[in-house]
Amino acid sequence: MIDHLGIAVTDHAKARGFYLSVLAPLEISIVMEVSAEQTGDQAHTGFGNQGKPFFWITGGKKEAAPGTHIAFGAQSRGAVDAFYHAALSAGAKDNGAPGLRPHYHENYYGAFIIDADGNNIEAVCHAPAA
Repeated sequence: MIDHLGIAVTDHAKARGFYLSVLAPLEISIVMEVSAEQTGDQAHTGFGNQGKPFFWITGGKKEAAPGTHIAFGAQSRGAVDAFYHAALSAGAKDNGAPGLRPHYHENYYGAFIIDADGNNIEAVCHAPAA
């Protein structure tokens, strides 16, 4: 089981705002922030829910790791759709519109975007259509 994960971002403030709006439809918000002064290095923002951060961004890196893929679970197909539209509105690039991906399994409903640092971010719902 994965407890938490993090990605490097080149512009912490921009990425913070992007993920704040994009993850809201998935009921994920900022749970914790650690300043550069506190770490002695870079600022960190932890997103999660129920008081637990599980997705972290770390700012000020010269470049993000290429090919990073993160999939966030969604409670409904509508939440996947909302994630995708929020991401495009926030400046992300389309990497796969919301829809079924039956090659994974019959109810795999996902959407994929590329963030400003080239990360492949997905929202996925595994439940059957309501």
